[in-house]
Amino acid sequence: MSSTSTLQSTSPTPEAPDDGYRWVALSNTTAAVFMSALDGSIVIISLPAIFRGIGLDPLASENIGYLLWMIMGYRLVQAVAVTTLGRLGDMFGRVRIYNAGFAVFTVASILLSFDPFHASAAATWLIAWRVLQALGGSMLTGNSAAILTDAFPADRRGFALGLNQVAALAGQLSGLVLGGLLAAWDWRAVFWVNVPVGVFFTLWAYLKLRDSGERHPGRIDWWGNATFAIGLSAVLVAITIGLQPHGGHTMGWTAPTTVALLVSGVVLLVAFFVIEKRVAEPMIELGLFKIRAFAAGNGAALCASLAQGGLQFILIIWLQGIWLPLHGYDYADTPLWAGIFMLPLTLGFFVSGPLTGAMSDRFGARGFSTVGMVLFGSSFVGLLFLPITFSYWAFALLIALNGVGTGMFAAPNTSSIMSSVPARYRGVASGMRATFQNSGTALSIGVFFSLMVVGLSANLPEAMSAGLQQQGVSPGVATDVANLPPVSSLFSAMLGVNPIDHLLAGTGTLDALTATQRDHLTGHSFFPDLLSGPFHDGLVVVFAASIALSICAAVASALRGKPPQRSVASSRE
Repeated sequence: MSSTSTLQSTSPTPEAPDDGYRWVALSNTTAAVFMSALDGSIVIISLPAIFRGIGLDPLASENIGYLLWMIMGYRLVQAVAVTTLGRLGDMFGRVRIYNAGFAVFTVASILLSFDPFHASAAATWLIAWRVLQALGGSMLTGNSAAILTDAFPADRRGFALGLNQVAALAGQLSGLVLGGLLAAWDWRAVFWVNVPVGVFFTLWAYLKLRDSGERHPGRIDWWGNATFAIGLSAVLVAITIGLQPHGGHTMGWTAPTTVALLVSGVVLLVAFFVIEKRVAEPMIELGLFKIRAFAAGNGAALCASLAQGGLQFILIIWLQGIWLPLHGYDYADTPLWAGIFMLPLTLGFFVSGPLTGAMSDRFGARGFSTVGMVLFGSSFVGLLFLPITFSYWAFALLIALNGVGTGMFAAPNTSSIMSSVPARYRGVASGMRATFQNSGTALSIGVFFSLMVVGLSANLPEAMSAGLQQQGVSPGVATDVANLPPVSSLFSAMLGVNPIDHLLAGTGTLDALTATQRDHLTGHSFFPDLLSGPFHDGLVVVFAASIALSICAAVASALRGKPPQRSVASSRE
């Protein structure tokens, strides 16, 4: 049967689950997306402690790749795998795939915490098991929205999916605080925290969840799966490699490997769409894009995730590398405080997400999602005009507005997407929605980092050379240090590390300086002062791009059309 004719058919509606089961499904899936999102961010804050624990310097040029893959590997897998896993959920049972995801995620967490190696071998171990952990997380997120859509009637889905979306962002931002607390105790605790939670919810899911949606066994689209997974992976790997220095350049975008991966990735993705049009049972139902609400909602979600995906990293760099040190915080304490100072973003989302999700059940998604994107974009306008050494309350209000806008958009938009598709396609629709969101986030991180490196490359070397010479560093050493790849300075800011000690190590320069000069170079203010001007230049470009993408998301959201009028029978679907 062709995808077009299938989409036009009307499938029998399964019996609606009882109210008690709905809350079991909501609580379990909410815990799942919270835990999966938590692990996407908890490692970011914990990276300094993790690399110290395994005996590897993350700022050494030969180790930057390990640092990048610790950040990007998890997101790459989540971007690539969720659609396939959502499709498998439609074929073999959404709950079955979801339950297996909890078990995989928990096993990977145990293996991560028992890293037996040291230095580069230990980093490779962590990256490999993070990939497995991300696969388990993808099995959870790729099917959780479909399970909720099956469990809740149409007039309550917005509330349920809204709460689920709040849990996802709350997990991302809670990871920033929890990672700082746990890493201060033991870096392995960052992974231990998942184990008891994972064991409990794995058992609970196996005992309590059941497939209440339609199941449609069929053949796996091997060619589609292969071209999609390899093509998207090639593009995201190319972006990751492109962020690393190459051949005397600050980044590796001109490296033959990067170019070859980008070209081959794009070719494979084009081949994927050709294949999907021709196979009887495609991995992605392209016919779903004929549904206006589905196409507009996913377009808006992609633009929103592109605008916001790298925001978390930029704000962390801003706080940890510049604002907190200039306000007297020790570098060792900045990861924890950065997470605490970003809590208004979580609170804004937490307030608006469930509220607008529930209200969209009654009034429709278009108005809430569109206004949410307008508020979201307005927050970037405000951040664009903040001075680098801002008043915290102005910053707090703006990131709270960003959270409110995101919450107003995310929950109604997800509900609109999931409610627009026939019941038999909810698994693949959930996976496609997550793919757009995760791919946008991964691409956003790469693009935001690239724009920031370009901004730093233009002005930071000159500023650093002049600043070092003013403190007694010889012109030759100052020039050599200033011309080192600026990506190291960017990552040092993200990790909450003062890189001056690292950059001057082995030159004998610090020993030749006075105590006052040494204290100033390695203190709270020298590096943040140097970084602030070039960093602001990069911020202007990054936030301008986010504003443009927010406008695109608002326009796409407005084009979704009015929701169809529901009868009493359809509201019980």
